[in-house]
Amino acid sequence: MQSLQGQRAFTAVRQGRAGPLRTRLVVRSSVAVPSTKAAKKPNFPFVKIQGQEEMKLALLLNVVDPNIGGVLVMGDRGTAKSVAVRALVDMLPDIDVVEGDAFNSSPTDPKFMGPDTLQRFRNGEKLPTVRIRTPLVELPLGATEDRICGTIDIEKALTQGIKAYEPGLLAKANRGILYVDEVNLLDDGLVDVVLDSSASGLNTVEREGVSIVHPARFIMIGSGNPQEGELRPQLLDRFGMSVNVSTLQDTKQRTQLVMDRLAYEADPDAFVDSCKAEQTALTDKLEAARQRLRAVKISEELQILISDICSRLDVDGLRGDIVINRAAKALVAFEGRSEVTKNDIERVISGCLNHRLRKDPLDPIDSGTKVAILFKRLTDPEIMKREAEAQKKKEEAAAKAKAEGKPERPTGAKAGAWAGLPPARR
Repeated sequence: MQSLQGQRAFTAVRQGRAGPLRTRLVVRSSVAVPSTKAAKKPNFPFVKIQGQEEMKLALLLNVVDPNIGGVLVMGDRGTAKSVAVRALVDMLPDIDVVEGDAFNSSPTDPKFMGPDTLQRFRNGEKLPTVRIRTPLVELPLGATEDRICGTIDIEKALTQGIKAYEPGLLAKANRGILYVDEVNLLDDGLVDVVLDSSASGLNTVEREGVSIVHPARFIMIGSGNPQEGELRPQLLDRFGMSVNVSTLQDTKQRTQLVMDRLAYEADPDAFVDSCKAEQTALTDKLEAARQRLRAVKISEELQILISDICSRLDVDGLRGDIVINRAAKALVAFEGRSEVTKNDIERVISGCLNHRLRKDPLDPIDSGTKVAILFKRLTDPEIMKREAEAQKKKEEAAAKAKAEGKPERPTGAKAGAWAGLPPARR
């Protein structure tokens, strides 16, 4: 709803000007001011997180291929969910951006340019660049849609005839990571907006007949405690991968993590410096994997296997099939190989499908275990052989019973159960 001040401005413009309003775009960008506070405390090193291998692998695979679609990490409190996400940004390389641009625009790739920078690029203007760390933007629970997507200064548009756009969190997260802690407590409408931008790579702001589109390509990571509530299935499906974490039970790993945490809190800079070589090695490995990703191959036989599993599990849509293909290729690239194998698919398929299956509250088997069991059945020749023999014996027994005039026993009936009325004699 327009404010009274905005209505007065609109009336003044209508009375004082006969021509149409100008449609020049102005993007407000904040200028960095030197901080007077102490230097920011470094993040706990990613390489020092003990256990939680499934979570760490999912995060790293999304760094190798951001098109996987992000990660949803659900688990108990105090299981290093937030620590791992904040540590992940230190594994990412620095990026070149256009100086003073609010969208972290790339100086060379038009797909990652904001509207102003794109126009300057097309005009042949030389773009000044600076090098920054890959951004990590955390979305607070109290954020509004205007704060997330950005908003337009209506008064300025009406009085001066310009589009004054205030970039939101999606603009700041472009070419970086957007992290939503307690994503299951965030309003469903806001989660949908964020996931739409993550999937399309664009954010569209529509305000009072004014439309602005800017790139919003980021790695979407959400975390939460399932005891506090679940996400709707429609929103779960939008995350590429999902992992469930629990408290470490291994005594050795647990003790080592406590010792490392105490050493980190005593002197963060010294602790981070002590594992700098490991961090650098992992960063280099990720960069090499991103370069190698396009050369990774997957056979048609394995692609058919992936689609067969998704079909047997009644997975809605094709997102599951696509994500498994991408995650398997990213794993191969990360490990320095060039060909996807069945073992690679087995390692990633549960994380790609366990949040896409229909949940039965009375089923004692969790979704990830169901996926693993089905994969084992379809890829183990011995299991397939035993199932084929059992099916053949069942068919022979049914044919024999029919020939003897006995009623056919219903599928799954227990021994000694009533098999129905005998056939009528003629």
